[in-house]
Amino acid sequence: MGTVPGFDPVTVHEKTRAALRAVVPRLVRLLHDVRDPDAPSGVPVWTVGDVGVHLAAVYLAYCSIVSAEEPVEWDSVLPPGDAPFTERIAAMNAKSIELFGGDEHARPGDFVAERGEMFLRTTEGLAPDTPVSAPWYGQGTTITLATVTGLMLSESLVHGLDIARGTGLPWPISPDEARLVLGQSMPTMMALALDAAKARGVSIAFDLRIKGGLRLAVVVEDGKMTVTRDAPPRAYDCTITAAPATFLLVSFRRTPIWKAIARGHLRAGGRRPWLAMRLGELVASP
Repeated sequence: MGTVPGFDPVTVHEKTRAALRAVVPRLVRLLHDVRDPDAPSGVPVWTVGDVGVHLAAVYLAYCSIVSAEEPVEWDSVLPPGDAPFTERIAAMNAKSIELFGGDEHARPGDFVAERGEMFLRTTEGLAPDTPVSAPWYGQGTTITLATVTGLMLSESLVHGLDIARGTGLPWPISPDEARLVLGQSMPTMMALALDAAKARGVSIAFDLRIKGGLRLAVVVEDGKMTVTRDAPPRAYDCTITAAPATFLLVSFRRTPIWKAIARGHLRAGGRRPWLAMRLGELVASP
């Protein structure tokens, strides 16, 4: 499937970089405003402090794969062998909160500020399709710089919300920010996170329409998934229409799908609308 003329990957990448540049100081202020790091967060197994340290580890990881200034010995961190996607991410998440101690554990905001600036400075002027090695997603896995930038934005937004929910502090996620995440990182990450066992023998084509202009063709065919932005016309089994922030939070299991439907922020249509629930079942979540 090709793309519809009009999508400019360079322009969208620059918008994503601008959104990340704007969200980093917001995130740093939020981290600095945390008064009780032991308070429960929006992630059941983590405290607010744990989420902050995880964010610092995320920024360390993404800086390490784009900059020689931030070397990481990944063999000592990654789970052994070519473990399934969910196992690798779960192991990495658990390991992330052990990477920092002392002042770095107590003040993750300072680390995020420094590494956020390093990432943006190091990647300035690079093409969005620049290949970047991401070993924690699988042995030999390479993704694009556009995907990495979208992932940094998504981690910042979603985990910022986790901290805000635990502290009572405000953390809005704008439709434009969410739409950039969905357009830049979802096409790659949905395919990587596909549960191949559940998808074996399945043949479904989803037309995912994000309000505000983004459209993704999500096609599952016998254990494989392709996600194409602005695909040419074709027949779909199920159409999903969603508000951008809602779909982002449903995708990361931060908002129950029933609540999104009840509020009118997500609806299914097409020939087989009941298949909408299958999409969440087929894409694994650690």
